[in-house]
Amino acid sequence: MFFVFLDEFGHIGPFISRKDPSHNTSPVFGVGGIILPEQAVRKFSSAFLQLKSAFFDDEISNSRKIAQIWEKKGTDIFKPRPLEKYTERRRLGFRLINQVTAFGGSVFYHGREKTIGKLDGNSVGLYTTIFGYTIRKLNSHFRNLNENFIIVLDQHSSRKELLVCASKTMYGRNPAKRMLCPPFEVESHVNQPIQAADWICAILGRLWAHELQAHQYEDHEKTRNYYWDRIHDASISSSNVTLRRTIDNLMPLPQPPSVELPPSTSLEIALKAAGFGVIKR
Repeated sequence: MFFVFLDEFGHIGPFISRKDPSHNTSPVFGVGGIILPEQAVRKFSSAFLQLKSAFFDDEISNSRKIAQIWEKKGTDIFKPRPLEKYTERRRLGFRLINQVTAFGGSVFYHGREKTIGKLDGNSVGLYTTIFGYTIRKLNSHFRNLNENFIIVLDQHSSRKELLVCASKTMYGRNPAKRMLCPPFEVESHVNQPIQAADWICAILGRLWAHELQAHQYEDHEKTRNYYWDRIHDASISSSNVTLRRTIDNLMPLPQPPSVELPPSTSLEIALKAAGFGVIKR
């Protein structure tokens, strides 16, 4: 049996551009994280706790909390400038990915490119749609392995909707029979694998923001150079982001050339039949 620890990457709200005053966070939204064999969950948790404790020792001490309940969000760790400036910060991500694979685990993600400029979207509907596809992708993966799986999620405000989505996917048409039960929700500050999933998602969010809108996320290029291959070497093959044509890529259809003519009858008809527009005087 396998445990799948999932969090969000990108942003669920609308996206217009990175410079827009309101809708500027990310052109992508999805869920991702890590897959671990049942027997490796405890060992991975200990290894991740040690990695986190060693790297953030000063911050943990200053917080007056024990490392087991101290949390550092991935979006605060994997920022472009610190990654470029500090070698150890880059290596932290490398070590995390290596830990996942060393314990027989994998990275998984599924997301969707958002329609740029669309402001009337249904955020809960987007989340449940992606989550339903996520369950089906995981079910197909574990069916091929002849294994079962359980999903563990970070706490979410749309908990009820996600559980309903999971139940429908488990028991509805073409049921996801390899999923043993609806997802468990946990508090991230006390769950080490969920924190690891959050770190992975922070990297994924920056990778796909650059992949989809490189001209707006030029500062993410080195993040892509550091992590794109490493993340995908560790990912199961069905991990992907669904792409779509966005508003700024929709070019108007070319118009036929116009010819200015004096009033006529047969010549005008012939030109129109040949595909030329006619400007009348």
